Amino acid sequence: MLATRARPTDAVMAGAWSAARELASIRGLRFRGAAQAIQSCRAQEWIIAGPAETGKTFAALYLLDTLARRYPKSQWAIIRKTRMSMDSTVLKRYRSTFARAGVTVYGGSKPEWFDYPNGARVWVAGLDNPDKVLSAELDGAYVNQAEELTLSDWEILTTRTTGRAGNTDFGGMTFGDANPGPPAHWIKSRSTLKLFESRHEDNPTLYDGAGQITVRGVRSMAVLDALSGVRKERLRWGRWVQAEGTVYAFDTAVHLVDHFDPPGDWRRIRVIDFGYTHPFVCQWWAIDPDGRMYLYREIYMTGRTVKTHAEKIKTLSKGETYEATVSDHDAEDRATLEENGIHTEPASKEVSPGIQGVEDRLKVAGDGRPRLFVMRGALVELDETLAEAKVPTCTEQEFDVYAWPKGANGHPVKDAPIKLFDHGMDAMRYGARYLDRGPKRKLQSAANPFYK
Repeated sequence: MLATRARPTDAVMAGAWSAARELASIRGLRFRGAAQAIQSCRAQEWIIAGPAETGKTFAALYLLDTLARRYPKSQWAIIRKTRMSMDSTVLKRYRSTFARAGVTVYGGSKPEWFDYPNGARVWVAGLDNPDKVLSAELDGAYVNQAEELTLSDWEILTTRTTGRAGNTDFGGMTFGDANPGPPAHWIKSRSTLKLFESRHEDNPTLYDGAGQITVRGVRSMAVLDALSGVRKERLRWGRWVQAEGTVYAFDTAVHLVDHFDPPGDWRRIRVIDFGYTHPFVCQWWAIDPDGRMYLYREIYMTGRTVKTHAEKIKTLSKGETYEATVSDHDAEDRATLEENGIHTEPASKEVSPGIQGVEDRLKVAGDGRPRLFVMRGALVELDETLAEAKVPTCTEQEFDVYAWPKGANGHPVKDAPIKLFDHGMDAMRYGARYLDRGPKRKLQSAANPFYK
């Protein structure tokens, strides 16, 4: 008997038609400002930049989808600095809005690529693990959050989009979206890069055709207006400004390094700062033979119990050995960790000595290297609630907002830092203080979780 092909169910067909109708309605959108300008841009390098919530990502994805559907067999890529940060952000938007009618997803919940009916393909990659994506010729590469990239990262991408792929009539294109950063950022100074400035008024979900703010706009702008310091300058007003009065001189070119697996013979500690409404932070630090600290793994999450965190910590820690788990002093939370197999010792919480210890480690030593590093991609899971609130979602992002208060003359008052967005900073300080005071050097592991 000949096998017969299974017919799609009515529900599947209805879903396909619904997706097609939704995409058709999206295709009828009319953009404004920079979002409109990029739709016809075919410059070899360009970025649309501006404050948060201006519709930059949507406009860039719209163009990517347009080009993939227009050019058969063309090859594209959606890129971000780290792959982990993509699924709940840019890929969530791309999948829900564009990669629907006729598009096939490969890779399940963590896609590797998307195939279009005309043979075009959109690859997905983080620059921490680019694999085969950057070994092939691309017609175009779209970079989400391009401010996270180094100049070297960007230049590597431009070598893959030179036009040799040959599937379009305009050659290759490297493009992206970005939030403003410091004024000396390479995006601002690269002469071959065309920069488009996006504004909130460009976003039709925030401002209607008559320039009046919408209900959603009122909510979104209230979130942005509630920001403070450098985050408000960049995400609310779209200014490329330097953070002022920050406690630590954290230089991403020096202190931020690509992720690697620390050697098994390096010392390791875990450091915990408790929180529920505010983030619960657990940091994993590896210490090399010269005493340099590397933050290689991190939980930074709100709204979960200590018991839930304990299970996650144990799962992430399998196969590793720690000389200590240092924590904040909350007796009840420490008892919960103890009941769940994680022994802690109380942190040394003196603020001034702890800050001095971190500052000393951030200084470049005689060998040309500091003694404290943060690895890209250390965060194990993005807290979407924090991301939507436009506040830090990991320790790395706190460095720009951990600042001294200002006195009447406008100068920093270096008595005590502002108690805001300091959860990762506190944990880091506990870890540095522990190491500087001299550890017990008795080891914790899955086989021996307790020591006294």
